[in-house]
Amino acid sequence: MSHIMKKETSVLVAMSGGVDSSLAAKILKDEGFAVSGMILRLWGDEENRAQKAKMEEAISDAEKMAAFIDIPLEVRDFRKAFKEIVVDYFVSAYERATTPNPCPVCNNRIKFGLMMEEMEKSGAEFLATGHYARIKRVDAEYTLQKGVDESKDQSYFLYQLGQKQLSRLLFPLGGLLKTQVREKAAAFDLPVKNRPESQDLCFVGDNDYRQFIADHSDMKFEKGPIVDKDRKQLGLHTGLPCYTIGQRKGLGIAAGEPLYVIGMEPDSNILMVGNKKQRLKYELTASDVNFINGFPLMKPTTVTLKIRLAAKGVAALLTPLADKRVHLKSESALNDVAPGQSAVFYHGETLLGGGIIES
Repeated sequence: MSHIMKKETSVLVAMSGGVDSSLAAKILKDEGFAVSGMILRLWGDEENRAQKAKMEEAISDAEKMAAFIDIPLEVRDFRKAFKEIVVDYFVSAYERATTPNPCPVCNNRIKFGLMMEEMEKSGAEFLATGHYARIKRVDAEYTLQKGVDESKDQSYFLYQLGQKQLSRLLFPLGGLLKTQVREKAAAFDLPVKNRPESQDLCFVGDNDYRQFIADHSDMKFEKGPIVDKDRKQLGLHTGLPCYTIGQRKGLGIAAGEPLYVIGMEPDSNILMVGNKKQRLKYELTASDVNFINGFPLMKPTTVTLKIRLAAKGVAALLTPLADKRVHLKSESALNDVAPGQSAVFYHGETLLGGGIIES
């Protein structure tokens, strides 16, 4: 943590019931900060018993942790805001035949947006989370750095943040490896020390996003042609929302080589497939671009580009365009560039910003 703070500084910790946020709260409390916790009820209703049970379990675990650490905990109902901000965005992206990335939206507008407003109302000076990322202050500017643990780094999901948010945020785990977090949780004997990590989207039961879309929209899954790059029809798809860029399995077509989804045309309801070579792209355009320091790049600049969380960063030339858009030309091939996903760019360990892939 690079912020200069006195002991007894008041910190609100965003609790999830998991190991990371619990350890963050424990570390801050042991360091002498005045810590309180808050967990948001984001999802789960009577119609989705599994998701409701999952949310209630998280709240119960957060309550156990708050009692263990001896800090107050508030539970706030943010289901309406979460539905309008995150879930509706998620569903509408599929309606446009794009692949949404809901985590940056949730981080920016829910966790570090509405929850930061709750922090200010409570009188706390900082908001802390269990994210694996680091904040550094250089003169008057706050920079966002990758977490020390490359395999757990979450800076990719934080590219929509700005200076005001970073000045009030703490990431106590950013300088730790995940193995160290587990070791510390065991050493403290935290009640949630053995809780497994959540791998799925928090609001999509069993990670079945197709069923989720069917349950939460009026979208029709209409059959349409599957074509190759030469527009030759190879078969029929069962509805564009059922497919993602790069998908190979479940296409229901036979060919002399493996074929992958490489594009969608919602106006004509066409699903385009291609071979391994045709999956590759060297250029993309991103819109709604945010720069962490608040100052857009004004000239072509070499950056390290990531187009998904698990993707390896590649060198690319970023060229600014009008209307908060940028063009990125990679030095090496990019697999499965998916409109709707996030293109995020770095200088070394420092996150510069990112945007939404257009094409």
